[in-house]
Amino acid sequence: MARKIIIDTDPGIDDAMAIFFAFQAPELEVLGLTTTFGNVSVDLATKNAITLVEIAKIDVPVAKGVAVPSVIAPRPHPDFVHGKDGFGNINWPAPKGKAIDKSAAQFIVDTVRKYPGEVTIIALGPLGNLAEVLKLDPEVANLVDEVVLMGGTAIEYGNVSPVAEANIMNDPHAADIVFTASWQVTMIGLDVTHQVLLDNSILERIKIANPVEGDFLYDCAQHYINFYSSRFDMDGCYFHDASTIAYVMDPSIFGVELGAVRVACEGIGIGQTIFAPQGMEFPTPHWNDVPMTQVCMEVDSEKLLALFETTLS
Repeated sequence: MARKIIIDTDPGIDDAMAIFFAFQAPELEVLGLTTTFGNVSVDLATKNAITLVEIAKIDVPVAKGVAVPSVIAPRPHPDFVHGKDGFGNINWPAPKGKAIDKSAAQFIVDTVRKYPGEVTIIALGPLGNLAEVLKLDPEVANLVDEVVLMGGTAIEYGNVSPVAEANIMNDPHAADIVFTASWQVTMIGLDVTHQVLLDNSILERIKIANPVEGDFLYDCAQHYINFYSSRFDMDGCYFHDASTIAYVMDPSIFGVELGAVRVACEGIGIGQTIFAPQGMEFPTPHWNDVPMTQVCMEVDSEKLLALFETTLS
């Protein structure tokens, strides 16, 4: 049976890769997309999500979510990474469709209530919508199958500060709420995504096999790859958001460690995901009764990229 998922997203070039990956995966049934600020504003994220649905010709609802962080002031959108349009400045025409008349959090609550125990939430951006879900209906945490998120880092350096990853930094208070709630969280952070390099040769082969989505992804990705190449002297880009889809399709690709995760919400370490491995005890109270998060620390990058390519081809 296909695994039911909701993708919470801020598209974003790597979000587009993840969403097309999920749409093409026979193992997954995408029930809807919910949008948040992050790579772009929530209005543009919503427009971009609808664009991706229309390109793929998949009939799923898009629900618009939170526009700003829950406590801190918003940070600037990283248009030097994703372009002003979120898609690498390719000037794609505006979509025809519209978001549904329901907030992202309400859509998630209603969908999880409809399929108790069956829905996995895949979060590709800041975690404000998931924090809103917990505020709206705290019981829903016990009815979600799993929350798989791209964000954070346990021991790898950060990408927006020495210790913080961008999605968590954008709304650290929401992230701390999500990590300490009673649902099962799996964190796919920079510890593994920095081990996987996607290059143009794979995107070129996908483009030949699947011209509709492949052309779009290839064109978008050039801006993204240029950013990574100029900043890190690498021939390609890190494989962030789409790693979550691979995990949900085949968890055996990843090596996982258990531990409590808390998020620093102020000071020099704001946005840091602090990982306390299972079995270790600490005298400070911050770790008492915090549920275990599955933190991905290892990845078979060849297997991961092969799954991405075969699924999209």
